[in-house]
Amino acid sequence: MAGKPNPIRFGILGCAEIARKVCRAIALSPNATVVAVGSRSLDKAVRFIAANGLPPATRAHGSYDAVLDDPEVDAVHVPLPTSLHLRWAVAAAERGKHVLLEKPTALCAADLDVILDACESRGVQFMDTTMWMHHPRTAWMRELLSDPDRFGQLRTIHSVVTFYGDSDFLQNDIRVKPDLDGLGALGNAGWYCIRSILWAADYQLPKTATAHHGPATNQAGVNLSCGATLLWDDGKVANFHCSFLARLTMELSVAGTRGTLHLSDFVIPLEETHAKFRFATDSGFAALQTGWQPLPGEHDVSTELPQEALMIQEFSSLAGSIRDSSCKPDQKWPTIARKTQLVLDAVKASIEKGFEPVSIAG
Repeated sequence: MAGKPNPIRFGILGCAEIARKVCRAIALSPNATVVAVGSRSLDKAVRFIAANGLPPATRAHGSYDAVLDDPEVDAVHVPLPTSLHLRWAVAAAERGKHVLLEKPTALCAADLDVILDACESRGVQFMDTTMWMHHPRTAWMRELLSDPDRFGQLRTIHSVVTFYGDSDFLQNDIRVKPDLDGLGALGNAGWYCIRSILWAADYQLPKTATAHHGPATNQAGVNLSCGATLLWDDGKVANFHCSFLARLTMELSVAGTRGTLHLSDFVIPLEETHAKFRFATDSGFAALQTGWQPLPGEHDVSTELPQEALMIQEFSSLAGSIRDSSCKPDQKWPTIARKTQLVLDAVKASIEKGFEPVSIAG
């Protein structure tokens, strides 16, 4: 904790690969530190601590319960399979630990509601780990989308998140196992698509979700690729596609009556310290339709800390305000997590109902 006055002390539940990235983010954050790691195997927890260069005083625990019972732990990161989120996120909240939960947050909105109710009743902060939300590029783009003179009224959104799973991934990864992460690509990659669409729409829920025909599944019925169309009462429309079967893509396009926004790396920037996007106002055809006029402007947003460390910094600031100033938890993060889960549930239901439109009610 050297150099970090009164940091939020994290316990890590499990030794998943994503936990390595979050531990690095905690180390980079000025107001957080890792004090405990728990695994079903004590030896695995010890090896994780050593392999990731965690502080020498970091305690290894041979169970998740031991982390939750550790009085030195203020908050927990929960990188467990989605099927275990309900049990362990609720258990963490009931022991008074702030909850940083991996996405997808739950198998369904009903399960997430139980988690959020537990957090609210114990007065602990909840946040999901949608890291790109915390990049300064996101705030700058939000400012542009909210400017009626530069963007106008939102009309359409297109989001694509794909990455290529090799044969080992498609056979053995927890994200394709029905008993561990049964939402598959929809839960993993689709979460990002849905969150980006809601973000662009200023978190106004669509009226309906209609899944696209032709989703791919494995032999166990877990989704490997799918898409959907979302519609709003005022005529806005969004389309997304998510997949484990196509090479890495993280595209987001947003079009309004005056402006357009484009970026090709919205989930994970191409570079850790710089993130770009293109924005245009009142673009049209050049003479003889030989190009665009005016051309979109390219914006480059720099950051000293990567987006995952900024996420930890924000979460720890909120948790610290609760601990030190008796503030109430910030409801922004549970609210947008629940809206994301509601849309995800509706897309899943549309697939199961033969691609019929499914109403979304908040």
